[in-house]
Amino acid sequence: MKTGNFHLHCSIAALTLGALVVPATVQAQDAEAAATTPGEAIVVTGSRIRQNPLDNPSPVVVLDSASIAKTGLSSVADVLQRLPSAAGGLNTKVNNSGNIGNPQDGGGVGAGTSEIDLRYLLAKRTLVLVDGMRYVNATAASGIPSTVDLNTIPANQIERIEVLQSGQSPLYGSDAIAGVVNIITKSEQDGLRASGQFGTYRQGDGHTQDYNVSYGIKGPTTSVVLGASYVKQGKVSTADRDLSQFPNPGQTSCLDPRGGCSSAAVNGRIVFNPGNPSLPAGGSVTVRDAPLMGQGTYDPTLTGGDFRAFTAADRFNFSPYNYFLTPSERYGFWGSAKQELSSNVTFRAKLVYNRRNSQNQAAFLPLFIGPDAGNGNLLDTVSIDATNPYNPFGITLNSGTNGQPATYSFIGRRLVEAGQRTYTQHVDTMTANASLDGSFHVGSRKFYWDVNAAFGWNDAKQTFTGNVNAARVAQALGPLADCTGDCVPLNIFGGAGSITQAMLDYISFTEHDRSSQSMQDYTANLSGDLFDLPAGPVGFAMGYEHRYQHGSFTPDPVIQAGLGADIPAQAASGSYNTDEVYAEVRVPLLKDTPFFELLEADGAVRHSDYSTGSKSTTFTATGLWKPVSDLLLRASYAEGFRAPAIGELFGAQSRADAPIDDPCTNVTGSGWQSSATIRTNCIANGVPADGSYQEPLGGQIGTLTGGNQNLKPETSTTWLFGAVYSPAWARGGFARSLSLEVNYYDITVDGAISAINPQVTLARCAELGDTAACDNVVRTGSGRIASVLGLLQNIGSIRTRGLDVSFNYSSPATDLGTFGLSVNANHLMKYTESFPTGTGSTTISYKDTTRGFPDQSYPEWKATSILSWSIGGFDSSFTGRYIKGVTEGDGHKLGDRFYGDVQLSYTPSFMDSAFTFTLGVNNVFDTDPPACNTCTGPNYDPTTYDVPGQFGYLRIGVRM
Repeated sequence: MKTGNFHLHCSIAALTLGALVVPATVQAQDAEAAATTPGEAIVVTGSRIRQNPLDNPSPVVVLDSASIAKTGLSSVADVLQRLPSAAGGLNTKVNNSGNIGNPQDGGGVGAGTSEIDLRYLLAKRTLVLVDGMRYVNATAASGIPSTVDLNTIPANQIERIEVLQSGQSPLYGSDAIAGVVNIITKSEQDGLRASGQFGTYRQGDGHTQDYNVSYGIKGPTTSVVLGASYVKQGKVSTADRDLSQFPNPGQTSCLDPRGGCSSAAVNGRIVFNPGNPSLPAGGSVTVRDAPLMGQGTYDPTLTGGDFRAFTAADRFNFSPYNYFLTPSERYGFWGSAKQELSSNVTFRAKLVYNRRNSQNQAAFLPLFIGPDAGNGNLLDTVSIDATNPYNPFGITLNSGTNGQPATYSFIGRRLVEAGQRTYTQHVDTMTANASLDGSFHVGSRKFYWDVNAAFGWNDAKQTFTGNVNAARVAQALGPLADCTGDCVPLNIFGGAGSITQAMLDYISFTEHDRSSQSMQDYTANLSGDLFDLPAGPVGFAMGYEHRYQHGSFTPDPVIQAGLGADIPAQAASGSYNTDEVYAEVRVPLLKDTPFFELLEADGAVRHSDYSTGSKSTTFTATGLWKPVSDLLLRASYAEGFRAPAIGELFGAQSRADAPIDDPCTNVTGSGWQSSATIRTNCIANGVPADGSYQEPLGGQIGTLTGGNQNLKPETSTTWLFGAVYSPAWARGGFARSLSLEVNYYDITVDGAISAINPQVTLARCAELGDTAACDNVVRTGSGRIASVLGLLQNIGSIRTRGLDVSFNYSSPATDLGTFGLSVNANHLMKYTESFPTGTGSTTISYKDTTRGFPDQSYPEWKATSILSWSIGGFDSSFTGRYIKGVTEGDGHKLGDRFYGDVQLSYTPSFMDSAFTFTLGVNNVFDTDPPACNTCTGPNYDPTTYDVPGQFGYLRIGVRM
């Protein structure tokens, strides 16, 4: 859709100077004085009808390219995630990869991807457009995501970003429940633009390089812009920050009663079943002195021999082996061309290529084998034969799959010899757009039209090192007579250093996964004025869209065969197409009368028909009232919908390991020991009544989920009430611009597609004996959880409401310079999720909390305030970011946080203002994120808080 060349749009606010939010009504007022056509009618995000930008009925935030540069950030997603109305979303601070499995919606981990999530409704409910058109979804070789990776769009291609902070499915279709992010790219440029930036953390890590160059030729009827970008982000290791030295905040050893360290120890842990004649004291053993290269001697009394009782001190601390900030490299090339074919017809074309190389890292592979291992594959059935030359127990450690009683529970061994697990992604993205737009007259009326085609391809390959083949492990541990050919008997009992290179060469393999997505989007739009009323012309817009999307995920053949030792996954693929039509009308009711400077109504309807069987018709209505010229009041109602995504429909069953505690384990601090009701319910769920199930707290529990082709679209309703006060009496006096804006929103999502949170499932089973919950908790004979089941369903509803508040002031030019003050805040008044139970339904409130898995905090207040000053060629700003404290489910409080960012810039006039030199420090006060006990990140919530440490940067910009 053609968006016009007017670049100062009506909105809630515009983000500048780090996160500076200035109402776009103010921007429009500032620009109108200099514009050649004051009040020119243009298309703005939130409406398809051309209108005066001062009278936009929708709340929109605008960021231009200069605003993005002023943050010092090298990712557009990082800038957007700082909006108070944003909930964060996936970003490069998230290190989770195959080590904890795939998310429940079939979308894959998205390692190295960055998203935008508005209103805490998840990124899949925020629609991302580029130049008003759909953009190909992300891919990272771990699933089929339903969201856009903002890092695939070169930052120097962006002219501005318009963020509609309200649902608008009737105008834009599926996914626009929380809002719309419309990225407007450059269509023309005159001359050279280039910049180079280097930044680093004070600790000497996380080095970031960011280089951009573009050149444009602008003629009377032809414009061509070519550009390239390169961004390299260095790693920040958890070993280099105090917060992440152990699995729990403040922990100093694995002896801490909070647990958290892994039983897959470097020297191994061998757990026997009760009744085993070789049962040692304590029930589990480890090697006494590693490495034990031979068979070793086993003394059941543990007073001698090569084995001793396993203790908490033997557990493995995996925390220092992860990333706080993942390393990545992005480079891309883009081009844009515009050609006026006649006085009323224009052709536009754009082409973008982007390459991302990124990496996630996890600790050495934890190899678990045995009936209580919980892998869900062949490793759970492995028996270690008595003839294995390294088996010291004199008997076969039987898994019980041969009909005989199991003689051991599991063996956990950290494969330090294989090196750390690394997940390296290579993602290629290409998009191409072409459009024709123009105008024509019917009588005295002018109509505007455009036809557009957008194509996108995303291809990702992931290489995982550090995995082993379960079939080969089983053979190497089985009868010696069966270990023939290339087979090398495996020593799983000898501790660190006992697995030789020959053993590794036989059991290990390099995993290669792949995923891809493609999209074709075709649209046609027509708009204009139908007829005149006393208050003005009746405007309309109408259009048609046809879209095709395809996605696939192909794990390594070894993984598909169920033979990997890490997270299992299966291949999945699917596609759909949709045909959609929409119409919008704007009716002016009153104008230039007492108490009715302006009164108008706007309505839109859209019908969507999906090849998957989903159909939807949505409606929106908006009222706009200006009782006086300085005060704008708006109210709107919008219906929304979100069609099930490809991963949700066709995704194969996958596992994620959730960092949650089992309330049924008989250890200090558990529900089993504190509540007779919990003990009763746990026993009914398959936990031994004698209390022999004693798995420490702080571990991970496997959860299984998969796609569901019977899913129906989500639906939503959004109520919005807002007011903007921008007094004319202040402008031209002590203020160049002054405004106050408040917007109240109330969003309800029904039929939300999700699996019930596994932590909630466990709690409801243990505490309430809820039948529906207990049916989804699968336990082994010893009481350990094999898996928590969670099929994707239209299971419940989400409700959120709150206030967006913005105050902005900028001074006129004075002898002392120009000053500015901006305050932008979000007040979360409610966020609840409802889902079914065995006896009805229940509702959980997340306001003022952090949920832990998946990581997300819901602070009551988030605010950004910016103080700026400029004089001559000098510009400076201080940005303060405030996040109110939240509480974890265990009662632990995450305190308030205030971040401060400082930036200084100088554009010397003696160099013809061609160069700009910038120095900045983000997190100048060296504020640490609050420690979090239940977060899956390294003891903090990476969707809400910054990486610990001050980040300084230098940049040189060139404009010729």
